[in-house]
Amino acid sequence: MKKSKGIISLVLIAALMGLLGFTCAQGFGSSHSGAAKNINLGLDLAGGVSITYQAKDKNPTKEEMADTIYKLQKRVEQYSTEASVYQEGDDRISIEIPGVSDANTVLEELGKPGSLEFQDPNGEVVLSGSDVKSAQAQTQQNSTTKNNEYVVALELTDEGAEKFAKATEENLGKQIAIVYDGETISAPVVNSVIENGQAVIEGMADYEEADTLASTIRIGGLKLELEELRSNVVGAQLGEEAISTSLKAGAIGLALVFIFMCIVYLLPGFAAGLALLIYTGLVIVLLNAFDITLTLPGIAGIILGIGMAVDANVIIFARVREEIAAGVSVRSSLRNGFKKAMSAIVDGNVTTLIAAIVLGLKGSGSVKGFAQTLALGIVISMFTALVITRVIVFSFYAIGIRDEKFYAKKKKETKVFNFLGKKNLCFAISIAVIAVGLITMGVQSAGGNGSLNYSLEFKGGTATNVTFNEDYDIKEIDSLIVPVVEEVTGDKNVQTQKVKDSTQVIIKTTTLDLEQREALNQALVDKFGVDESLITAENISSTVSKEMRTDAIIAVIIATICMLIYIWFRFKDIRFATSAVIALLHDVLVVLAFYAVARVSVGNTFIACMLTIVGYSINATIVIFDRIREEIHLKKRDESLADVVNKSITNTLTRSIYTSLTTFVMVAVIYILGVSSIKEFASPLMVGIVCGGYSSVCITGALWYMMKTKWKKKEVPAGGKKKK
Repeated sequence: MKKSKGIISLVLIAALMGLLGFTCAQGFGSSHSGAAKNINLGLDLAGGVSITYQAKDKNPTKEEMADTIYKLQKRVEQYSTEASVYQEGDDRISIEIPGVSDANTVLEELGKPGSLEFQDPNGEVVLSGSDVKSAQAQTQQNSTTKNNEYVVALELTDEGAEKFAKATEENLGKQIAIVYDGETISAPVVNSVIENGQAVIEGMADYEEADTLASTIRIGGLKLELEELRSNVVGAQLGEEAISTSLKAGAIGLALVFIFMCIVYLLPGFAAGLALLIYTGLVIVLLNAFDITLTLPGIAGIILGIGMAVDANVIIFARVREEIAAGVSVRSSLRNGFKKAMSAIVDGNVTTLIAAIVLGLKGSGSVKGFAQTLALGIVISMFTALVITRVIVFSFYAIGIRDEKFYAKKKKETKVFNFLGKKNLCFAISIAVIAVGLITMGVQSAGGNGSLNYSLEFKGGTATNVTFNEDYDIKEIDSLIVPVVEEVTGDKNVQTQKVKDSTQVIIKTTTLDLEQREALNQALVDKFGVDESLITAENISSTVSKEMRTDAIIAVIIATICMLIYIWFRFKDIRFATSAVIALLHDVLVVLAFYAVARVSVGNTFIACMLTIVGYSINATIVIFDRIREEIHLKKRDESLADVVNKSITNTLTRSIYTSLTTFVMVAVIYILGVSSIKEFASPLMVGIVCGGYSSVCITGALWYMMKTKWKKKEVPAGGKKKK
């Protein structure tokens, strides 16, 4: 790169930083118009709409309620991946949609859940709404006129497909009417026998008409008929304090990481810091551009993205330092550093990206939201590390900053540590920690306290609606009302929501019996002068339904299998993939042990925390495996396989420590400054970061070595003959 080109590149980088900084800062300023301001925030950060429906049937079964809740959950995700649906009482269903302020609009778009039937010309019902799996408005090209036409694409269940095949065969050339609540909303003609459960309704005047019909069909496919009972606009669960402290913590964490990178890696570290600022700005802008809803679990994805952005730079500059220490020129060292780090960065990021994509496609609710922010962060982190950082570093070199003292400190020869010699001790420690966790869970379960401290999202509870005499804000609710509720109920995981334009507060606690409800009512009357007749309470189900848990488990299993296949393909050795997956299981179990022993609340953030740890751990493992793969090809005649593994782990040790340290600092600052709910999210994440670093260094390499030596008949030394 020429000097003039270097100057132009730095000017463009400065302009990009200025533009991103201005765009993001506007969102926090008085103008209220920037990208940060326009990011969709979840119910926990910004509030939204709460709608309660009641089943028309007198005694709906548990199965009917569960099926209806699950289908509604899928439908409200069109508004936000973080929307939640849960049961209230025996026959009510509540929907909470973040980032929406007009309940009436939602009700109109969502439709009034009623009965849906497909009837033949004799008025016989050939399909019911429950036979419809999905209905979507689409635009397609007419095969004759080549013009765009608007249609509704139907996908039927297996049972529905069988019924529809028979119905279309018997009514070929005739109309099959779609009847909703006794009114015919469409009567398409059957043009062919449909046997695969995939049908298209044609003849829509525009996309809006097709979308309205599709929405009506979807909402009519519920097992229960519902009627609206009430709707409210509710405030944020965490309040402005949680958002402001998170922003402050993020800024402090970034500043500390920036300083750390400059001290450790000098000029390249400064370049990495600038790239990290650009990364942060791009994330904020693209969260807004892609209309992604940001919640507490979503913040976890961003934190992991920052950790991986730092990690990529650490890998590159560690390589640069090695090259300079070996006497290579600065320019060649920079080129070699980026080249040699490429495979580790790509493999680590792609592996995690595969997991994010699978989780986004198969997961629901907070899992989907986490996956979206994680995928976005990974793509941007790779771009900033491999493109932005590279441009900045080579621009500095081009303008004349070429002395090696600006790029690397003199490195002393590192003594190879015998990690494999300590493998039995490490295995024993890991087994002991996991055993303590499992035993603790068993003891607590036997004692009737639950193996884990499940929160409202997992086990349900009681929602108490209280009308106070004055209008409390979120901060006052947290400081004045919540302590009273905690004292009476003994529940330390109280959730509150403020109903907009009223003095009502919804207080969600663990399930309360009649005596506890009466005690809480009396406490509210005594402390705040509340009119007891204005206090109502209902038991509510978990917001994480059985089906959502199943979706999450299936998504994680598929993601794990996909990661295993990718690692196997890239490293040409199933033992690399197997040991990586075992290490992931190790990390999850260790963090689970922390949840059990510390009795940290297990809620929506639990899923995000575990997924973050999986993504973080696999990335760290890939870096070490990449170095082992490289060192095997460079193996000397007198080197054993154990020497290669120990050397590889030693050479990547600073990377493992620095990456763990920078990510840990980000989370630790959030923990120190955050409100209680954020602390409960940050504490197990810190444990997971430490555990992920430990397992990558002390467990994965040792596992691979054991499998390599056990699954191999005889080791053939480089250039030698087979040992006898």
